[in-house]
This record gives sequence, C-alpha cells and structure tokens, in this order.
Amino acid sequence: MSLTLVVLAAGLGSRFGGVKQMAPVDEAGQTLVEYSMFDAARAGFDRVVCVVTPSLERQFDARIGQRVRRHMDVAYAHQTLDALPAGYAVPSGRVKPWGTAQAVLCALPQVDGSFATINADDFYGADAYQRMAAHLLSSSGDHALAGYRLDHTLSPNGAVSRGVCEVSAGRLIGIAERTALRAAPDGAVDEAGVFYPGDTTVSMNLWGFRPAAAEAFERLFPAFLGRPDAATAEFYLPDVGASLVPHVRVLPTSAVWKGVTYAEDMPELRAHLAGLVEAGMYPRTLWPS
Repeated sequence: MSLTLVVLAAGLGSRFGGVKQMAPVDEAGQTLVEYSMFDAARAGFDRVVCVVTPSLERQFDARIGQRVRRHMDVAYAHQTLDALPAGYAVPSGRVKPWGTAQAVLCALPQVDGSFATINADDFYGADAYQRMAAHLLSSSGDHALAGYRLDHTLSPNGAVSRGVCEVSAGRLIGIAERTALRAAPDGAVDEAGVFYPGDTTVSMNLWGFRPAAAEAFERLFPAFLGRPDAATAEFYLPDVGASLVPHVRVLPTSAVWKGVTYAEDMPELRAHLAGLVEAGMYPRTLWPS
C-alpha cells in the first residue's frame, strides 16, 4: 500500500521573518522539512506532495526537492486564493489563501490512497511518523491524529496555536483550535487565562486520512465559504477532522515538538537536532547521493 505525506508549505512565515521552510537547521545545511520527510520515509511513506505557492515551487525544489527525489517520489500542488469551487468568487478584502484544510484540498488530485498531513515548519519526531504509518497500513478503516502532550509542544518565545483535543477510549470526540497558548507552570494558559494541564492532548496537524476523507474536504469548503466571516476566517484541518468524529483514532506519541514559530526558536531547534545526530538517531547527511 502506498502512503503519501502532504506537506503544508505555502505559508511565508510572517512571524519568523522570512521563508522559514528554507532555513538551514544543521551543519550540513539541511532544512527542518527534510527531517520530516526523512522520518516519514523511514516509517513507510513513499511519496510526498508539497503544497506551496506558485512562486515558491522552483526555490523549494532546488533547495529541497531535488535531494529528496533520489529517495522518494516528490510532487507539488499550488495553494492559491482563487482555488475555489465552481460558482464561488474571492470576497472583497481577502488577500491570502484559505488555510490548512484548503491546502489539503489543493493536494488531493495528486494523492492516491491514504495520506498524512504535516506543517513544513514543525519537527514531529520519528515516533509520531512510525505510529501514523503503522495505523494507515493496518486494516483499520479509521482516520487518525497524532496526539501530543501540550507541554511537549510549547515555545518559550511566544504564544502558539494548538488543537486541544477531547479523547475517549482512544478516539477523538472533539477538537478546538486555541490560538494564543503560552507556557505556564505545569501547563499553559490561553488569551482568556484558561489553564490547560501539561498532559492535555493536542494536535500539531499530523493527521492521517483514509481516501474517504476527500468527500469531507470537498463538502465542507463550500459550507465554510458561505459563512458571514469567510473573508477573514481560516478553513482549518481540525474543521475537517471534527466532522469525521467518531472515526478518528488518537495515536499518543512520546515525541517532543520543536519548530520555528519564532526566529528565536532556531538556536534551541538546532541544538535539539544536533543532539539527536550525536545520539545516532539521524545521519549527518539525510539524503546521500
């Protein structure tokens, strides 16, 4: 069975201050998303579809795709503002694409079979990919979500967005996007001061979808576009995931997230990866020629 990794790489990293998907994170000049692709390939994914803006594809392929293509199939999909269902137009004032769920919609024509989704600027850890691949290669018909401990996903440099999950008997029963979570003793607080314990299960957008999920993406996007706030709102992956409840398995992972939400996160990320290389978890060169 073929497994596809859909990489959400269309964002330009406004908080980071540049195209963070291209920033080197180790002495070999490799990028964060290459570590994600390497982990996915080791776990059993054999194809990657990178969702980018049209203007980013050539640079992305020269910087990343050409190296990875020697070891797994690489394709591209474009996320654009005008990638809309028939009969819909871009509303006045809308200047950027429609969010992570629309990005997946743009990739679906190039996906055949089960697939997983990730953000290009997050380090998910090998354990999460191994658990996701094992689930998608199993006979289960359920979709899946990698479940992280909240205290394994926080940045010391500012607020982060996380999907806070409700889980029962290993299944997702609810998910709510929280966009301003800051580290606090033994957990985190949101912008309203609500406290979340450190062991709260959260989503980092590592979802696993069966082919049947395509119908949910295609059905929910027009419904989103019909909302009064569509000109400014985001069509998020948790919007689709919530519609698939109770057929979503939550796969708990011990992995620790690292990322570059802020430029100040980079030194810690580089140190973390260097430690994993020194420990033999990753080779110094991910994609030998």
